[in-house]
Amino acid sequence: MKKVLDLIDRLGRAPLWVRISVSAGIASAVGFVLFYFMLPPINLRSVPFWIWLTVTVAVGCLPFLNIKLEKQTRIKKGIVNTRVEEGRITFNKWMLIPIGVPIAVLVIGLALSSTFFNARRYASLITVNEYDFAEDMPESTEITNIALMDSASAAVFGNRVLGSLSDMVSQYTVSDYYTQINYQRSPKKVSNLEYDGFFKWLGNREVGIPGMVMVDPVKAGAEYMAFDEPMHYAQSGFLGDDLERRLRFLYPTKIFHSISFEVDDEGNPYYIVACGKPMVGLFGAEDISQVIIFDPVKGTGSIVDVENTPSWVDIVYTGNLACEKYNWQGTLSGGFFNSIIGNVGCKIATDDFGYITIGDDVWYFTGVTSVVSNDKSNIGFILSNARTGEYKFYPVIGAEEHSAMNAAEGEVQEKGYVASFPSLVNISGEPTYIMVLKDAAGVVKLYALVNVENYSIVVTGSTQAEVMSAYKKLLRQEGVTEDGSASTATVTVKDVRIVNVSDMAVVYITAEEGEVYKGYLETDESLILVAVGDRITVTYTDSGLDRIYMIDKWEFYTE
Repeated sequence: MKKVLDLIDRLGRAPLWVRISVSAGIASAVGFVLFYFMLPPINLRSVPFWIWLTVTVAVGCLPFLNIKLEKQTRIKKGIVNTRVEEGRITFNKWMLIPIGVPIAVLVIGLALSSTFFNARRYASLITVNEYDFAEDMPESTEITNIALMDSASAAVFGNRVLGSLSDMVSQYTVSDYYTQINYQRSPKKVSNLEYDGFFKWLGNREVGIPGMVMVDPVKAGAEYMAFDEPMHYAQSGFLGDDLERRLRFLYPTKIFHSISFEVDDEGNPYYIVACGKPMVGLFGAEDISQVIIFDPVKGTGSIVDVENTPSWVDIVYTGNLACEKYNWQGTLSGGFFNSIIGNVGCKIATDDFGYITIGDDVWYFTGVTSVVSNDKSNIGFILSNARTGEYKFYPVIGAEEHSAMNAAEGEVQEKGYVASFPSLVNISGEPTYIMVLKDAAGVVKLYALVNVENYSIVVTGSTQAEVMSAYKKLLRQEGVTEDGSASTATVTVKDVRIVNVSDMAVVYITAEEGEVYKGYLETDESLILVAVGDRITVTYTDSGLDRIYMIDKWEFYTE
């Protein structure tokens, strides 16, 4: 330490031109190295920029600090006075000014950008219009297009696919980040391959990243898809092949809010980079202003305003940002102190979100609850468009998502399945949670539907079509709806089979006419009485499968 201080002391006594030259050289070198690894945007409205600038300026000031280690002697009084030598560090205090300026800008900027001074400006960032759920939300006659699989379950399928590719599993791994997209108007989860460490990157950087994994969250399947040309920039790349480093040198002033991997409808890979812009003060209320569409094959990108984002792009706003912006409006509309003390009219989104596909857009779904409520219920829910940032609020009072998840798990508690965070569908005008139930390995075993307004109305099934039919039947039995889709037929039984599906006994009754009727012993034990040759009258609904129908009720035919 003493040698370092002596070196700085000698440097401080050097001629002025020497000190200026050394200062510029050190600051440039250290600043570039920090920039290369920290990758801050060169933007006055970015917190990382001011941190980088503070460190760079502090290093550049070293030749002018004149730091000295001085020895001084003082008398330590006691029974016998003794002389004590002590070291004291002195320096040029004027040099604290250039170091303190960026620190002051950072601290003052953060304070003046906070919700304390700008509560209503935060609250006014978004407009949330109220809609009638039954009228605005498309009714689901079938629910075969709902993406319910979470990223953890998708990773299980993705890793299995990669494991079957013996020539790639030793060199690449599947990215942990799965993006929910609409691919050719079908919900998919996609994740690109990544280099499996530094040495795998070194050995394969000329070859590049050859493909991706596409998971079907509806049919619970996955496939490997090779790119026409390999990607050369990825988050697992090093040095110039690092994705964020490439983006930073192409767009040095942009604030990167989020980066998501997507493919267009032809299967070409892109990274969608949402560029943030503080909307309040110097640093506060960051929102999305522009989008970079980056081609990782060619290493080039194009930048567009949010409103001009191509329709094939699905994720511009993240779910976390969508919830955060709603919470700003929900809690700060009445002012900062009301958000802390009174909480009058304050409401927030629940702690997670699901996905809903409407048309060609991906929407985030999350419930809304009162800040002061302790009954675990929602006062409504919101949808937020992941591409445009549009918000819709539906004033539907009912169970919050975690209560619905617990209700679904309770239906099959003996199996120990765990519910995923639900999505939302409109069934016969009823707002309904739909979710999957997974085993300990993360494999989807059952689907569940839970009524939002009455979460005691719960059904489970091995397929989405099956659970839909059973749910409609339960709604009619509970008197919630009067569905006119039920039909009645009198048939002669040609065959009866009992099949165990996902630990549930399913009865399949084949009629002489060729139709197949199915029911569950768990809900109707009398089905065990049906035998070949019986003449029965069946009330049934469509299961969503050709010539297979769900039994609502049955009885032996009488003349």
